[in-house]
Amino acid sequence: MASFSFDVVSDFDRQELVNTLDQVRRDVAQRYDLKDSGTEIELEEGSLTITTASDMTLDAVVDVLRQKATKRDLSLKIFDFQPAEAVGGNKVKQQVLLRKGLSQELAKQLSKTVRDELKKVTVAIQGDSLRITGKSKDDLQQAIQLLKAQDVEVPLQFENYR
Repeated sequence: MASFSFDVVSDFDRQELVNTLDQVRRDVAQRYDLKDSGTEIELEEGSLTITTASDMTLDAVVDVLRQKATKRDLSLKIFDFQPAEAVGGNKVKQQVLLRKGLSQELAKQLSKTVRDELKKVTVAIQGDSLRITGKSKDDLQQAIQLLKAQDVEVPLQFENYR
């Protein structure tokens, strides 16, 4: 008897994020209220940093970032906005952490939820992803629907469905 499986991961397309930030920079450079704010957006490996003139312009830049990310099908759950802090020269800086992968606690929580609700599937935590295996594709579809109904702080994708 064949068994079927899929992986639950939390990831985002880095190139789409780069394109989004390019659009945000272009928008900020052209908008009348943001043109002279000296806004800088820097992308690092696991975060991005927004430096701008004031709290008001920071809010406007964050709004533009959210709009552009939504248009490019990036989930807003990947952004973990840290509190803004004042830096020298009357500027404001905000660190935005990028969420990628399932934390150990979240993986355990999702695994327990699936095991409690569906008895015909097995769940294995593999690093920062989950592998769900079952004898019937219908059981796996139920597991996907159950996970989509969960309210988690990261976006979930379902891959390697076989």
